[in-house]
Amino acid sequence: MSFLRATSFRVSTLTARARQYATEAPKKKSQVVPLTLALGGLGGFAYWTYLNRTGATAATLPLVLTPEQFVNLPLKKVIPYNHNSSTFVFTLPPQTSSKLPVASCVLVKAAEPEALNDPKGNPVIRPYTPVSSADKTGELVFVIKKYDTGVMSKYIHSLKPGDSLSIKGPIAKFPYKENEFDEVALIGGGSGITPLYQVVNHALSSPFNTTKFKLLYSNVTEEDILLREEIDALAKKHPQTFEVVYLLDKPKPDWKGPSGFVNADIVKKFVAPPTKERAMVMICGPPGQVASLAGPKVGFEQGELGGVFKELGYTGDKVFKF
Repeated sequence: MSFLRATSFRVSTLTARARQYATEAPKKKSQVVPLTLALGGLGGFAYWTYLNRTGATAATLPLVLTPEQFVNLPLKKVIPYNHNSSTFVFTLPPQTSSKLPVASCVLVKAAEPEALNDPKGNPVIRPYTPVSSADKTGELVFVIKKYDTGVMSKYIHSLKPGDSLSIKGPIAKFPYKENEFDEVALIGGGSGITPLYQVVNHALSSPFNTTKFKLLYSNVTEEDILLREEIDALAKKHPQTFEVVYLLDKPKPDWKGPSGFVNADIVKKFVAPPTKERAMVMICGPPGQVASLAGPKVGFEQGELGGVFKELGYTGDKVFKF
């Protein structure tokens, strides 16, 4: 295999891994977190190329996580967030950080081989997006909502400090590039806020950012709003480039924001029109919300654009479904 073909193949596997995890055979032995992970040779060069293509630098080569194999990270602490969500802080080796490029997620499974398997005996594996910044040292942080039908979310909520979770990544999602767009609309529902927060938190941390972000975030009640303190702090710090609109299905009488679902009227009011050049829409939420707004995803593929955005004249290249 030639050098260029080997490099291209290595980079493409970052996305392909996300499609393989559902049928992946369980590992015989759990992996121990290394203090350093060498990414030498063609693979290291290819991954460096990928990170630079997404706006990162060679300094962001990961020291702990790898997309090739799971590593066990111990749970440091659990911080209750609301009635069904908590913040889970996992420990990274000293002076290391996740170095996850934006936008990307990780895959998680139980650290104990037989602790959480599907009916066929394969380990249950799910994608999650950390809310800690890529350069935060010593910790990897998730905000996770416990769903009644979510086997992984219920398992993670059962973990105690000192227990471990097996994690690998990054799994590439959207190759964010600074100032590629003039406007970006972020539409989220429930725990779907995490990849949207990852993008906007990363973008607004740069003094050179000129992109204007608008977040439309829907939840059942005000108590269900995740990361509200962090989101409001970003909006207060960056009033010229970040606007937030919260929507509630079941608001209290004193709620002053909009209520109901994100629909065509909300999109027309808050989102740049389809004729706007250098504009982008990013969506992440429950499957029903995504399907009604932009058509369903097909597995890990985008699928055809449908729903509200297609009816309003948007095209697939202007809408991304996490």
